[in-house]
Amino acid sequence: MSNKLSSKEETVAESHKKENNKSSSLFYGISISMLRQFFFIIRIYFEKLVDLIFGYLYESQAKKIPDLKKSQSILLESAVSLALKIQTKQLKAEDLMRTTIDRIKDVNPILNAVTDERFDDALRDAQEVDRIIESGVPHEYFQTKPFLGVPFTAKESHAVKGMLHTLGVASRKHIRATEDAECVRLLREAGAIPVAVTNVPELNKWQETRNMVFGQTCNPHHTGRTAGGSSGGEAALQAAIAVPISLCSDIGGSTRMPAFYCGLYALNPTAGHTSIKGSTLRSGEDPTMASVGFVSRHHSDLAPLTKVVAGQKAQDLDLDRVVDVKKLRYFYVESANDPRISPICEELREAMNKVINKLTVDATSTEYVPKPYYHEGFNHMYSLWRYWMTKETDNFAKLLTNNEGEARFIKELPKKLLGQSNYTLAAILKLGDDQILPPVDAEWAEKLTAELREELINLLGSDGVLIFPSAPTPAPYHYSPLLKPYNFAYWGIFNVLKFPAAQIPLGVSGGGLPLGVQAAAAPRGDALCAAAAARLGPALGGAAPPCALP
Repeated sequence: MSNKLSSKEETVAESHKKENNKSSSLFYGISISMLRQFFFIIRIYFEKLVDLIFGYLYESQAKKIPDLKKSQSILLESAVSLALKIQTKQLKAEDLMRTTIDRIKDVNPILNAVTDERFDDALRDAQEVDRIIESGVPHEYFQTKPFLGVPFTAKESHAVKGMLHTLGVASRKHIRATEDAECVRLLREAGAIPVAVTNVPELNKWQETRNMVFGQTCNPHHTGRTAGGSSGGEAALQAAIAVPISLCSDIGGSTRMPAFYCGLYALNPTAGHTSIKGSTLRSGEDPTMASVGFVSRHHSDLAPLTKVVAGQKAQDLDLDRVVDVKKLRYFYVESANDPRISPICEELREAMNKVINKLTVDATSTEYVPKPYYHEGFNHMYSLWRYWMTKETDNFAKLLTNNEGEARFIKELPKKLLGQSNYTLAAILKLGDDQILPPVDAEWAEKLTAELREELINLLGSDGVLIFPSAPTPAPYHYSPLLKPYNFAYWGIFNVLKFPAAQIPLGVSGGGLPLGVQAAAAPRGDALCAAAAARLGPALGGAAPPCALP
């Protein structure tokens, strides 16, 4: 009898234990939910305060860039169009170069984008192009030099022979490149002429373009706001209608972020299809999630320019593919739930809705109506990017010293507070992230990345495009990203996945700041990204100029 009672008592006790566990789990879940809501509310008010303070500091400092002169209106045309006019003798390369130089001189005092120039040499190169064309060349010559005589600028982290190659690092402030980076060599081989190199953050590792050598680059739409990073100098000049071709690179949004903030198109190609040899002192031999790309006011320039820097791998990207945009399947993510990242602002939610609505209205059948998509990996975009950055071969701490030692967070932060450091606060915080904070769990990161990558490849296939937010807000005020350091992760996740992604401008907000979205595809689906940009950009605002046009 006692055994039976004992058994019943155990059953009752076990039942009570399960109920208690359920209650505890429920209480825990409710507590976590309440804490998240509390954190979310506090964050919203904190970010409003940040914007209020930085707005007070920088709104009054905003300057208008010079309007485009009538004599400079040729710069409104695409690089492809300009190249054709030079080839057909409708335009002199020298005239185009002089106009480019004049416009750079007009806008650079306000933007602070150029770090070194070769104006005289570029003019001589242009004159030589005109002599070659006047002498008569076969049509086949232009096929090997599709951008003959067209000026380009390159971010200063790409080595351009004879020009400063500081990478924004104080210990390299007098160093010049002794040879061209591979992407620069390929552009020159295609006939384009380098005219200047532009500003970058230290070693391309920050979302604003600022360093201790050349200072800060401004956004032409609002000079109190950042042009983005790390290709901010390129984007500022391109948006200001100052140069036909802007050569960039991207390891965490470094091409797409400045394009978004400055209201431009951009294409970051499938990883592994462009060489970064000679860029940021890389050998080009090691695997990387970085790619070479371009920002442009014209979606039509993206594929032809990408073909040039892809070199022998251009065929793999199939950029000449004719894409029927109405037979693409679209998916979309309205917002990610990564707790480190700021909430999407209302203006960008509306921009996303306009994209979804347009695709829905244009759909010829239910198969092509855009469909929502989500994956747990989007809750951890920054952590995944941070993990995969540890697999890159460059050593940030050593490169900051030009490989003559190793910068240490614990030493540099006190020096910065005393005004004695040669590094920006952003670079010092990057040191802290690398040297102080615990690493991301490797097994977890690799597993989650593989799952997200595999699912997206299967979902998108060869005819699918993922519409994705660009950032939580339009271009922020200078320095404010230091208090919102993770917001770049919307771009960084596609570097992690090694997917191609385009940045698509969608006009400007009521306050005159550029809006936009991203379009990503499965690996080697670069043509789909370019096609989505061509479909959505012009229809929904596109690249708006930051100044009056003639």
